[in-house]
Amino acid sequence: MGKIEILLPKMGESVAEATVTGIVAEVGATVEADDPIIEIATDKVDSEVPAPEDGTIVEILVAEGDVVEVGKPIAIMEVEGAGDSAGAAPSAPKQEPVAEKAAAKIEEDIQAVEENIGKTGPSGKFYSPLVRSIAKEENISMAELEQIEGTGAQGRVTKDDILAYVENRSNGSAPAAAPAPSKPAASSAPAKKAAPSPEIKAPAVSVSGSDEIQEMGRMRKLIADHMVMSKRVSPHVTSFVEADVTNLVQWRDRVKKDFLKREGEKITFTPIFIEAIANAIKEFPEINISVKDDNKIVYRKNINVGMATALPSGDLIVPVIKNADRYNLVGLTKEVNDLANRARINKLKPEEIQDGTYTVTNVGSFGNVFGTPIINQPQVAIMAVGAIKKKPAVIETPSGDMIGIRHFMMLSHSYDHRVVDGALGGKFVRRVADLLESFDPNREI
Repeated sequence: MGKIEILLPKMGESVAEATVTGIVAEVGATVEADDPIIEIATDKVDSEVPAPEDGTIVEILVAEGDVVEVGKPIAIMEVEGAGDSAGAAPSAPKQEPVAEKAAAKIEEDIQAVEENIGKTGPSGKFYSPLVRSIAKEENISMAELEQIEGTGAQGRVTKDDILAYVENRSNGSAPAAAPAPSKPAASSAPAKKAAPSPEIKAPAVSVSGSDEIQEMGRMRKLIADHMVMSKRVSPHVTSFVEADVTNLVQWRDRVKKDFLKREGEKITFTPIFIEAIANAIKEFPEINISVKDDNKIVYRKNINVGMATALPSGDLIVPVIKNADRYNLVGLTKEVNDLANRARINKLKPEEIQDGTYTVTNVGSFGNVFGTPIINQPQVAIMAVGAIKKKPAVIETPSGDMIGIRHFMMLSHSYDHRVVDGALGGKFVRRVADLLESFDPNREI
């Protein structure tokens, strides 16, 4: 028999930690491979961490409510053999001291989360629990953290970055966070960047006796952090186009009953919008990118379209259709319906909300004509599709112009002006509109 550590698995490039929402397997329980050990929640989705193989749970290293960093141990189990299964790190025979240290470290990280150092700084930069824990121990303020040059993904400050800063500070070569004196002190150290602007604080809110105060839910807090970060990271520009989708509306009205009878599910407008977007991305691959380390552009080969989905709670989640350009319309319809239905009952898997390269949100489903959506980082663009409305319009015919009733909708395209100029952003949304307007009313499905 050998002991192995069960680690919190990686759940996407932008997910660095998870909150423990429940303990499923008790100490001493015999489990089989893929049996759930703990339940977790991230800013993306709720999920479970399974056992990597058959064995017995020896120790649970986390408690409900703990915030755990990806790659950290969450439990120890005893298995047959030397314990070298994939996805779990082998442990020495005497595991108890290591487990106690891991649990203690997690406690320290959680304490750091609850201190004044938030997980997101004024610049929108993310700080992991480990970095915040070190900052707390070394009395490093948020202002100092913001000055540290990060070498991690998207400029994040890593453990090595902050330890190097601590060492330099002890040698007197790190930038000071205190306000500069009226006369600069002589120093042989090279000049440092100016300190960032003071942290922006929300205005004070007065409360009367008739008002009710409720704490934000976990998901709402995470959404708020993500939206504020996106606005700080990307200079947003939005272009608008109105599209005549009469052919599309009439085609759907004609086929929807037969489709429901044949396929056993409804065909909505969403898969048609996704089809047009995926085809437009193939013509404009510069939209299908991300920005890495502030000055590098990552060109995505796969076209993975996320669709913002409203939950019964009012919160939003974004399941992703991978390789959306490879589906026909029937396949897209089934994918859209399946992901949307499982999103609403909290049954999505972590990999189903990861790796999106472009997002579409249907504000028309709420009766809105158009919106100005916020980019879903680390993507660089997002499109909102508005409600379809009947309008009088001038129709050109060989025998002359005439007035007729047509179906129109607004498309709103928000994009990151660091890497997407107005010409590209405007041409892209115009191309999506053209594809919708030229929809074949005689199309077979």
